[in-house]
Amino acid sequence: MRYWLMKSEPETFSFQDLKNRKNQREPWDGVRNYQARNFMRDSMSIGDEILFYHSNTKPPGIVGIAEVASHPYPDYTAFDEKSKYFDPKSDPENPRWFLVDVAFKKDFNSMVSLEQIKVIPELSEMKILQKGNRLSITPVSSDEFALICAHGLKN
Repeated sequence: MRYWLMKSEPETFSFQDLKNRKNQREPWDGVRNYQARNFMRDSMSIGDEILFYHSNTKPPGIVGIAEVASHPYPDYTAFDEKSKYFDPKSDPENPRWFLVDVAFKKDFNSMVSLEQIKVIPELSEMKILQKGNRLSITPVSSDEFALICAHGLKN
């Protein structure tokens, strides 16, 4: 099993939105960064666990746990001319962009904010803290995952 941090702006798609879906599952579409795409396409597996991070909000932070709920498949929004994620260079016969479905797993009792993450010494190597890292999807070690969950799930 692998662990991931996936960022979403709550105004666009929040953790609560995922939880409120009928089957608590949603395609993670619109990724247009090759490294993030490669993580989904080449490294994610069903059952991998995800730290769901709310970005571009005050305060930003991790609000819950989701999981990878599908094998990767072509991101259909790349073929839809009406989608803001349309890519005229992506071809259904040779797709450029991929996605996975994510499923709600568990709410945190309290957000683990970016500021909290920054002051926990054991989390100092997390990709989210590396200067210049703006990826929407990053790998997380099992120790980092467990420590963040311990902070988010405590009362």
